[in-house]
Amino acid sequence: MSTVRQILANKAFRMITIGPDAMVYEALEVMNEHNISAILITQDGKLSGIFTERDYARKVVLKGKSSKEVRIDAVMTPSPIAVSPDQSIEHCMELMTEKHIRHLPVMDNGELSAIVSIGDVVKFIIEDQKQTIQNLESYISS
Repeated sequence: MSTVRQILANKAFRMITIGPDAMVYEALEVMNEHNISAILITQDGKLSGIFTERDYARKVVLKGKSSKEVRIDAVMTPSPIAVSPDQSIEHCMELMTEKHIRHLPVMDNGELSAIVSIGDVVKFIIEDQKQTIQNLESYISS
């Protein structure tokens, strides 16, 4: 059974976070700079929320608010669903599908360690399937 730890082993990433007192506009600038669609909100090193492009569209733009005047903690998703590095990839897919979310913070022994996206999960599954196919082809042809 494949785990989140295996995704993280092959993923080049840097934790991008912002504080809860930041303005939405600041978060959008950071997200744009790093080409990410979600950012984790932390305070004193602890995960307090997640802010996504979907949050921006639904909680700021559609409400007629200004991103330069709204604090991130007013529109973030508090206490996001998180997984451990030992969770199965299948469990992540189930969570993402059932909860209609695209990002899962990874908590390792109570500490925020990473974030995985639906893209990371799909990429891993595709690579894993390619490897299985290659192994089967090798077995059949030998």
